Amino acid sequence: MSWAMVTVFVPTFLLVSLTPGMCMTLAMVLGMTQGVKRTLWMMIGELAGVGLVATAAGAGVAALMLRQPELFALFKWVGGAYLGYLGVMMWRSRGRMAIPLELEVAAPAGRVQLALQGFLTAVANPKGWAFFMVLLPPFLDASRPLAKQLVVLISVILTIEFFSMLVYATGGSTLRKLLGESSNVRLLNRIAGGLMVGVGLWLALG
Repeated sequence: MSWAMVTVFVPTFLLVSLTPGMCMTLAMVLGMTQGVKRTLWMMIGELAGVGLVATAAGAGVAALMLRQPELFALFKWVGGAYLGYLGVMMWRSRGRMAIPLELEVAAPAGRVQLALQGFLTAVANPKGWAFFMVLLPPFLDASRPLAKQLVVLISVILTIEFFSMLVYATGGSTLRKLLGESSNVRLLNRIAGGLMVGVGLWLALG
């Protein structure tokens, strides 16, 4: 891929990545309830999922996956139900995903749980598969080795995706600090829980 193509690809994907979506909303919610540091575990899972989807799209596997609506339906409904359940628990200020009403007594969400959330949200989104099918081919040169091009493109994608999620997670963490007095913890949990339920519905019905 030429330098000229890179200069087109970077701002294109940056604009798309910064646009509010499921993964960015999830990063903001977890930044609000778990803090930026623990949200990094969700980001690891999400980046693994995005990398898998982008690689599959670049290699032509995405076209095959999109012909399996049953597989996507299963991913979407399981993932949506899981996120919806977490959202309801957060709304009720219960579970490890919620901000504890007494900050010193609650254990944070587990690393595996956070990473799984990110991975599942990225992989179970058929719009993500379709997006990469459309985005990547124009930037691939058939006269050059595919693997090297994919490494460059996916590295750029994951870097931009990471910093975009970091922006959203930091925004969520800042909101928690602004409203973080004990009297507002329930309100924060309800905001975060409502957003999480919204992400679940988006995933299941989108």
